[in-house]
Amino acid sequence: MNNTPRSNRLHIAVFGRRNSGKSSLVNALTGQDTALVSATPGTTTDPVTKAMEVYPLGPCLFIDTPGFDDDEGELGGMRVERTLKTVEKADIALLLYEADGTLEQQWLKLLAAREIPVILILNKADSRQDTASVVLRIEKECGQAPVVVSAKEGTGIQGIFDTILEKLPENFGEQTITGNLVSEGDVVLLVMPQDIQAPKGRLILPQVQTIRELLDKKCLVMSCTTDKLQASLQALVRPPKLIITDSQVFPIVYQQKPAESSLTSFSVLFAGYKGDINVFVEGAAAIHSLTPQSRVLIAEACTHAPLTEDIGTVKIPRLLRKRIGEELQIDFVSGNDFPKDLSRYDLIIHCGACMFNRKYVLNRIVHARAQHIPITNYGVAIASLTGILDKIVIYR
Repeated sequence: MNNTPRSNRLHIAVFGRRNSGKSSLVNALTGQDTALVSATPGTTTDPVTKAMEVYPLGPCLFIDTPGFDDDEGELGGMRVERTLKTVEKADIALLLYEADGTLEQQWLKLLAAREIPVILILNKADSRQDTASVVLRIEKECGQAPVVVSAKEGTGIQGIFDTILEKLPENFGEQTITGNLVSEGDVVLLVMPQDIQAPKGRLILPQVQTIRELLDKKCLVMSCTTDKLQASLQALVRPPKLIITDSQVFPIVYQQKPAESSLTSFSVLFAGYKGDINVFVEGAAAIHSLTPQSRVLIAEACTHAPLTEDIGTVKIPRLLRKRIGEELQIDFVSGNDFPKDLSRYDLIIHCGACMFNRKYVLNRIVHARAQHIPITNYGVAIASLTGILDKIVIYR
């Protein structure tokens, strides 16, 4: 569990004013000096994360954020902006309630609007004389009683974990990569070109996670590179139930696959695992409406340096311009960068998002749909561009 990717962990974000004890609380929750603690307001200037295993929650990621009351110039505004970005990733929010509660109630409404379960925290119980009355006031104002803790002394922490269990989003962690496409005993063939995308000695994360899930499902898994596809098929007693391939070799694999075998790609599977596959399929239809004057945004979760034959910055643009025209405008963003104003774009093409948690990807989808901009995914886009979107299987 210590090696569980961050994107697969329950994201628990801590929000509150400066010096409300957020960093001390994160340290108490993790049992380590994860975040720097100081009496100086604004010590936490960027979100600080700590991945750990919490029984019985499983793998979690705690996020300490800058104070949302930081109004000290341009830098203060930037710190608050980073705190707001953390909201998009939060599966559960711990909101430290302080002072008159005006700002806290605003944030409670903001988090509720994003459908993020909120646990109110009344910290510094070791130095309060009016804890009981404050608890009653908060319950009256917010409709829920806070968990009373002293991060400094480490008291009340178990109450937070107990409440997280109660607030855990329904069906969290039940989303699977392959869904009902395969079951125990099915033969699954993975076609994985070991090109520049997969450095020597390593597999990329979607491949690793898919293999692990198939093994957990007791499937019979066989892997090969594209040039060994025919040899692998001939070595099998029966055709595979499912072939999963890299999106960039969709046409090659489709031409060689047995008629009995279903076909999909890692990216298409992750479109449903990390996002909304129905929205992505719907968004792919916009490809056919693009003109040379259109503008497309390609969003990549990873922040690696561009590769010679990078799928996002090279291969997909090449396919698009071959179909639409060389004049087609294409912009690129990576990591947490994602424009607030998407109105200039006619289509957004997002990567498989193996480095993002599902909450964050779904928020990007909501953001795009609110501005009526079609959004799709690498694998779905490639399947559409190569004319086989209606011939592959999609886990819905």
